Amino acid sequence: MADFFEIDFFDVETEKSGDAIAMRYEVAGQTYVHLVDGGYQATGPSIVANINRYYGTNRIDHLVVTHCDRDHTGGLPHVLENMQIGVLWMLRPWEYAQELLPRFANYNDASRLRSRLRGIYSKLTELETIAIRKGIPILNPFQGAQIGAFTVLAPTRERYLDLIVASEKTPESVEKAEETAMDRMHWAFAEMAKKVANLVAGAWNFEYFPAEGTSCENEMSVIQAAILSQQKIVLTGDAGRGALEEAADYAPVVGFDLPGVDRIQIPHHGSRRNVTTELLDRWLGTRLFAQPAAGHESFTAIVSSAKADTDHPRNSVVRAFMHRGARVFRTESQHVCSYGGAAPARDNWIAMPAADYPMTLEQ
Repeated sequence: MADFFEIDFFDVETEKSGDAIAMRYEVAGQTYVHLVDGGYQATGPSIVANINRYYGTNRIDHLVVTHCDRDHTGGLPHVLENMQIGVLWMLRPWEYAQELLPRFANYNDASRLRSRLRGIYSKLTELETIAIRKGIPILNPFQGAQIGAFTVLAPTRERYLDLIVASEKTPESVEKAEETAMDRMHWAFAEMAKKVANLVAGAWNFEYFPAEGTSCENEMSVIQAAILSQQKIVLTGDAGRGALEEAADYAPVVGFDLPGVDRIQIPHHGSRRNVTTELLDRWLGTRLFAQPAAGHESFTAIVSSAKADTDHPRNSVVRAFMHRGARVFRTESQHVCSYGGAAPARDNWIAMPAADYPMTLEQ
């Protein structure tokens, strides 16, 4: 059989968006099954059923946890318990407690810091516990790691440690936030304010992104890239601007020249705080002067977005990808399969229409 790939974006359909991406691909006669994240708890059985049915196996060669958020990790305990896993790729903050100890003023004992980090990142702790019990090896997906046909472009180890210290989830930040109910109230109002955005009309090519970036946890996201069946593929998780910049710096080192991709996951369900015009120029090329005719787009961009999630994807982000020649597809209650080399044999699956160009954007 010739080289091929099929990438399944699951319809993680709750009131909030989530990510679960399964892949099967063949390179030089070697076939891999590769899972990236697991959506919410209810997504787990769907992942197992789909891999069993469409990939014809109960084995996952590589399971990658991009970062700790529950919309990416919730379904993975079910997957770990019900499938054969070759390697679990996952970064665990507590593994670096001894090294990080001098950077936490309120801690002078590494075991205490380690325990606190395990409690804060409890979903990752749960996955580690299952993996150890089942004898599944856990490896670190730092920049340069080779995961099947994919290379990790970000994060570097150094940047990851900096993000642990800076995160609002780290011990001193959490303890400070827990001091008063007023702190929690202020945090809630701040989060609400981030979501407020006025829609304004925007001509083709006009872009606007807010100055504020995304969370440290999102910036920790593992970015993976591969060239399969001569197609350049990038999976971003919830990567923020820093992660995408770091990945773009490293991509040419491993022969993944930019700008230009063929298939790309839109980061963080299409949030405005994860990309900028300059970053998209670097990854995808500069904006086109006019919208391509239908069928003449130059690459595919897929966003994992729940139909009930009114905050994602943002029009600003969908527009920006289209400005560079993308056909954009949203999951939104639909399981999306993107493939190359050969069409997968799936009864009753149909071609999916691309998203329309939004005539308004958020400011």
